[in-house]
Amino acid sequence: MSIFGKIFDRIFSKADAANPVATTDATPYGGKGAPSGEPSTALAPVAAAATGSVDIEQVLNAMAANNPQKLNWRTSIVDLMKLVGMESSLQERRELADELGYTGDKADTAAMNVWLHKQVMKKLQDNGGKVPPSLVD
Repeated sequence: MSIFGKIFDRIFSKADAANPVATTDATPYGGKGAPSGEPSTALAPVAAAATGSVDIEQVLNAMAANNPQKLNWRTSIVDLMKLVGMESSLQERRELADELGYTGDKADTAAMNVWLHKQVMKKLQDNGGKVPPSLVD
């Protein structure tokens, strides 16, 4: 599964944890879905997104409230990845940058991290998430 796919799944599964729904659609982020005709509860967040927008800010705020660390997920890709329970190493972030089409200098980690955060928020929005404009601009 792609790194963005893991981020997507972890956020959308929190939004839909109480109401799992089976679907046969392929995942919107380019991951592999269940073959046509075979339901998959792993894709439940996609079904939730199709029926109503998932409030990304609300989900992440709730996750942050339940996290013992004070994480600045609103501006930091490292903290966002930590919040959803993922490894946030430089190697992981470079792989995410490759996956999302980053063309800048990966040695300039500050610029890459800012770009990654905005791109992740945009992709969450593009795939059924309700994201405040301040997080995608």
